[in-house]
Parts: sequence; structure tokens; C-alpha cells
Amino acid sequence: MTTLQHSPAWVNTSAALGMFNAFQTAAATLIRYTNAYSIPFIIATNYFNQVEQRRFWKRTPQENLLAYLKLANMNLNMAGRALKGDLQAVEQFLTMEIPDLMTALANGKPAAITTFTERMQRFSALVAYTYPDAIEAIKSEFGFHFERQPASSLVDETDRFRLYQVMPTEPNVKLRENAKPILIVPPLVLGANILAFLPMEKRSYAHAFANQGFPTYVRVLKDIQTNEAVQTMGLQEDVKDMRRFCETIKARNGMALTLNGYCQGGFTALCCLLSGELDGLVDAFLTCVSPMDGSRGQGLSQFLKQLPRVFNDLAYGTKVLPNGNHVADGTLMGWVYKLKSISSDTPLLAMWRDMLLLSKSNGDPPAVNKTAAALNYWLIHDRNDLPLKMTQVSFDSFNTPIGKDGSLPITLGGRPLNLKRIEEKKIPWLICYGKQDDLVEPVTALAPTDYVNAEVSGFPKGHVAIATSWSHPESAYALHRRYPDEGTRGPVRFQLDLQQALDDARARAVKKSPEKIPAPPAAPSTVDTPRAAMTEASEQPPLNKIAKTVLAAKPPSKSTPSKTKAGARPKKTSSKTVSVRAKTTGSPKTKKTDLKPK
Repeated sequence: MTTLQHSPAWVNTSAALGMFNAFQTAAATLIRYTNAYSIPFIIATNYFNQVEQRRFWKRTPQENLLAYLKLANMNLNMAGRALKGDLQAVEQFLTMEIPDLMTALANGKPAAITTFTERMQRFSALVAYTYPDAIEAIKSEFGFHFERQPASSLVDETDRFRLYQVMPTEPNVKLRENAKPILIVPPLVLGANILAFLPMEKRSYAHAFANQGFPTYVRVLKDIQTNEAVQTMGLQEDVKDMRRFCETIKARNGMALTLNGYCQGGFTALCCLLSGELDGLVDAFLTCVSPMDGSRGQGLSQFLKQLPRVFNDLAYGTKVLPNGNHVADGTLMGWVYKLKSISSDTPLLAMWRDMLLLSKSNGDPPAVNKTAAALNYWLIHDRNDLPLKMTQVSFDSFNTPIGKDGSLPITLGGRPLNLKRIEEKKIPWLICYGKQDDLVEPVTALAPTDYVNAEVSGFPKGHVAIATSWSHPESAYALHRRYPDEGTRGPVRFQLDLQQALDDARARAVKKSPEKIPAPPAAPSTVDTPRAAMTEASEQPPLNKIAKTVLAAKPPSKSTPSKTKAGARPKKTSSKTVSVRAKTTGSPKTKKTDLKPK
């Protein structure tokens, strides 16, 4: 029997069966990866046909011919890039797996075939069964799970949004007395849960603030499928709800708050701030990987520009709900992002990357990396349809640049929204971006620095690294730290320095006062809700009066050449970290810095 098991005939038969099973499993799995492209393609084709049935006959034959030829050329270009990605996956497979097999066979070791097929069977089983199970199992750990918090954590709500307070996950952390509150605005397209990535693993952007004792709030969009007010909302409704929530937070904490937008939520927060509706409620601004001028990017913006002009319209991605309301199809929104980077994200290449990732797993069953599982859970499950009017706001920002005078390409009720209002109101602004971000490229996130002075912090890696990798308190770029090599600081450190400035201002006020003056009660809330609890707190000094202290706490920075509006270089170089406005701090005016990443 032993001789039979090790005979070449037995080995070849066993290897053939094993290879057949591995190929069958891998082929079925590849179909699942392909569905991420094919299903949205079928949906998009259906929308395209519906719209073209109305519009085709309204264009001249020449216009139709040119438009369809350009569209065909674009499709051929994408097909070529996809083929390039598939060939890259095949090349990597052949380079990594075949040499050892060929060497073993050349040395007269036919058993190497069995070893190879067993390895292929393990690879295909991991990506076909183990990985999907791990992705679904991470559900209990991924995201906010507000149902586990006290009912009082739901602070306020409107027809469109809910306002939650994020509670610390560290057992020994309590909210600071008289601490400065912060409101986090998640993106509509990515959802809020990415900002609470893996809280119990200490990888959560929102909890990075809460675990420092700050009153941390997050605005969460209600389910668009069941809330008609969400389906029809526009920027005016967004601003209205943002003001209400800011009033609620100020009433609860007795002071103005820091407004923090992440990704597209940063652009929305900027529009709200520039509208003037948040005056007196927000005195500090923080944005992370936010597309402030999408037209400058080389990714999505260039993809949209390649489309024939007649097809560059949201109508081709619009879903009609049973009640007749129109929304932007969230599945297609995610598909567009995949298409723009198709050469590095084809189904075959994505499957091969997952196989390589899982090949490092040990144990029985193999342990799957939680970060990878959580990211895939987010990409699969947190993809929702979007309000069409809000999608149009983002669409316009990716097609039309910011004006030379600093005006955004959108208006609010006919009123222009100009970036220079940030400086007029003396609001400190920290812009965080990903140095390798190919979704919101640095030039897109840093566009406001051409019009206003703002502090800038660049982080390694891509779009969600700030919320995932660097949200861990022991990571190299932990959000509560300063980064001396870059002369920058993280968003939580920005908030900590604002708090320190407030504390110092209070201490100076108490020292100058011969007697302790009773603190006045907090201003009454204008929010008509039982959840907007009223608390008494001392009136805090305006932030613009203590900005000098905040900026003095900024880390030492490297010197880089700066440029004036006239293009001349001053004698002294300024740091990468740019002061918000000279008049705010009383310090010498800081010139705008060339912040384009090298």
C-alpha cells in the first residue's frame, strides 16, 4: 500500500483530482468577484437605455455618432486596462508558484505535484469559504452599534439625521469637565461606520476623540429607503439640520464646537460653515481627506471628463423608487470608483490579492486579518443610495473648479459660498490628507490653501488610513500626536491644543479676578426636542481671542519655500504647517505655502 501511495501513477491521479477541485472552486469564486462589476454593469445598461430612449431622438445624427464613437473608444480603453490588470495577476501567480514546482519535477520528485495541488486547494478554499465567513462574522465588531450605548446617547434627531454622542471605549476615561465638544460629519456615500472601524481593537476615528474625554458627537443619516425626507433633501435642508445640531451641542456644553468633516462630509460641512448659518456655533474647523475641488484630481474627475459630454449626467445613474422619488444609485456610485482604477482592481487581480493575504493565515480554521475583513464588510454592506440633490452638489464640485475669487461652484439659495469667509470669521482650519490617496488626491484636498491660510497635515497611505491604521493610539501616526519630522500634528492633537488654549485662558481669567465670579447659565437652546438636555456651564472665551495660544502649541516644523500672491519668495521660509490668519493670533502674517506633495 505504501508503495502504491508513492508511485508516480497514484501521485498523478491524486494530483489531477486535487487540481480539478481547486480549479472548480477558484472558478466559482472568480464569478463572485466578477459580479462586483457585472451586476452594476447590467443596472447601468438598463438606466442608459431608459434615458437614451428619450434623449436619442432629440440629438442630431452627427451628435449621436460622435458621442457613441467616443463612448466606444472609452470602453475599449477600459477593456485594455482591465486586460493589463489580469495579465499582471497571471504574471504574479506564475512567478511565485510555478518555479518551485518545476524545480521539484526536474529533480525527480513527482510528489511535488501533490504538494502544489494541495496548496492550490487550500488557496481556493480560503478565498471561497473562509474569507466570506470571516467578513460576515466581523459585523458585531465593526461600526458604532449605538444600540449598545445608553438611550440618552441619541441626543437629537430630525426627519433626515440622528445626532449621537460617542461614548469612550476605554474603561477609565471620563468626559472632561468644561471640555470643548466636536461634531463629526461622515460622508453620505461611505456611511458613518467607517469612522468607528474596530472600536474594541482601538481602531476608531470617532473614539480617538471620545477616549481623550471630549464630548464627541456624530451625525448619522437615516435610512433612505424608508425616509422620504432623506430621499428629497438638498443642501438647504442639510444646513438647516446642521445648525440645529450645533445649537443642541452648544446648549449641552456651554461653548462653541469644533466641526469635523470626513471625506465628502468635509465638503458638506464647509458649505454649511460658509453659509453663515453656523456663526457663533462653530469656532474651529477640521477636514480629513475631503474633496474640496474634485476638478483638480486625475482620478474620478478625469474619468468624468473622458465621458462624452451628453452622457456626463446624473440621469444615467438615477434610480426611481416605488414612491416616484429619484435617488442616486449607490451601487453605481461605487462601480464608478472601481472603473476609474480598473487596471489595479480587476476581479482576477482582486481575487489573487485576497489569496495572497489569506495564504499567511495560520490555525484551523485559519485566522483572517480583522482589518481586511472589516474593510470588505464595509465595502459590501455600507453602500446606500444617495439623495439626488446632495449627489448633484458633489457632482458639480468634480466638474467645475473653485472660482478665482474663492467661490465654490455651488450656491445656497442663490447666495455664493466663498472660502475667504473662513478667514473673515477667524476660524482655525486643519486640513488632513492622505499622501497616497488615489480617491481624494492631495491636490484635491488642499485646493482651499490657494485662497485661505490653513494648517495642513499629510498622512502616509490612502483614503481610509486616518480612520483605520492611524486611529490606533500606538501607531506611528497616532492622531493625538505631533509629527516632528513633518512639523505637523494629528486631528486629535489639534483638538487637544484647542482645549489647552481654553484652559489657559480660564486660568488667566481666574488669576486676574480678585474673587471668583459665578458662571452665567448656558444660553437657552432653540432646539425643540426632549433629548436636547439643558446643562449649565460657564461662558467660554471666544476661540479667536485665544488662537495665539493654540498656534503657539503647534509642533516645530521644517522650513520649506513659501510663495506670496505675487509669486515672489520671502527671505524667510515658512513651515508646512500654516497659521490660520495673522490677525487672529497677533503674530506676524504667515504667507501661503506651496503645499503640493512631492
